[in-house]
Amino acid sequence: MSPKLRLFLAFWTTLWNLGLPLVLLYLRKRAKKDPLYAEHLSERFGKYDRPMQNAVWVHAVSLGELRSAVPMIRALLDQGEKIVVTQFTPAGRRETEKVFADEIAAGTLQSVWIPIETSWAYRRFFKSFLPKFGLVMEIEIWPRMVLASERARVPLFMCNAQYPTKSMTKDAKAFGLRSEVMTHYAGAFVKSDLQRDRFSSVGVRNIHVTGELRFDQPVPAHLPVAGRRARHWIGAVDRLVVTFASTVEGEDALYIDTIRQLGQQDPKPLVVYVPRRPELFSEIGDMLESEGFSVLRRSQALPNDLTVETWPDNPTTPEILLGDSLGEMYFYLSMADRAVVGGGFMPQGAHNIIEPLAMKKPVITGPQTWTIEYPFEEAKAAGVARTASDAGDLANGLSGAFNPSRENIDDFFAAHAGGTQKFLNALPMALKNAI
Repeated sequence: MSPKLRLFLAFWTTLWNLGLPLVLLYLRKRAKKDPLYAEHLSERFGKYDRPMQNAVWVHAVSLGELRSAVPMIRALLDQGEKIVVTQFTPAGRRETEKVFADEIAAGTLQSVWIPIETSWAYRRFFKSFLPKFGLVMEIEIWPRMVLASERARVPLFMCNAQYPTKSMTKDAKAFGLRSEVMTHYAGAFVKSDLQRDRFSSVGVRNIHVTGELRFDQPVPAHLPVAGRRARHWIGAVDRLVVTFASTVEGEDALYIDTIRQLGQQDPKPLVVYVPRRPELFSEIGDMLESEGFSVLRRSQALPNDLTVETWPDNPTTPEILLGDSLGEMYFYLSMADRAVVGGGFMPQGAHNIIEPLAMKKPVITGPQTWTIEYPFEEAKAAGVARTASDAGDLANGLSGAFNPSRENIDDFFAAHAGGTQKFLNALPMALKNAI
């Protein structure tokens, strides 16, 4: 470990220990909108009621990471492994408890909070669980988590990992501290040859190219069926339907401009608007109504169980269906002719384009695609995804200027599937090399 990293860790440790009251205040503040933030609080300090030892540890910080991990977790369970899943956000924890309800009841999977970033909290975590090895989904570089794993002799791997261009540039300007922390991982399962070369260039070892796990993400069978039914129910069979998926703060004005331009068509398209953050569902709905749109809220208009036979009477077709529910993205996407993925018009970057492609929908996002270099560049080259520069360009693409065939999307998807089996094939060698 370099002197600069030792110095940084001393500062980092002091910051977290002195800042614990602020951490508690943050959790309390978030709990006002989502009470789950304040529940099971002792877990955030490394204390667990009934820890499951000798399990595989999977860290999926939030909802997106958990969903990408689902096929891998199921494959490990099928091999007889027990799994402990850690998260930081309620959305991820709820999804774990929903998707793996049977396994939790059977005692083969446990969902808990990740400890706060202190060495003493992680010592408690490792003493409680004694995990076989750990898999951190995507790219989470928390110094204490990585170094505490190394100290506890728990092989910790980056999984489904990529090292975006912007992150590399930023790390180079920050004295290479994040890059050095990455070298303390036991290895990495990465998305592409390009990502292998990038991680290798900063000293990460034991790298295996396994592709993108999200291509293997299971689609709940009832959601596409319900989506097609909802399109009929809402009276949009003969209208263009566009789903804006995972919209983020800061993009709404551009999307509203786009929707107004699309609204000049006759008949008006139906827009399905799905905010990324559940705590903003109501606020976004109010905002869209204040802009003069007719808005139908999924939570008020449709039954909680989309599989039931009895739905309310058909509504007057609104301009916007607000997707204010969790875990139903495939329902909203299956209604659409085309999809927009949020984040691409903000510096933080675009979100996952794989879910729309799984529903065979052409997908457009903003120009900030550095977060999804793989598979966006490949999807762009295959002609099944593109960027838009502004609201006019986005409206033009959604109106039909961008129209790849279903066959093209099928071919692209098939060419990139199979990441789960590639991971399983690589795992024994990765563990052997980690010793």
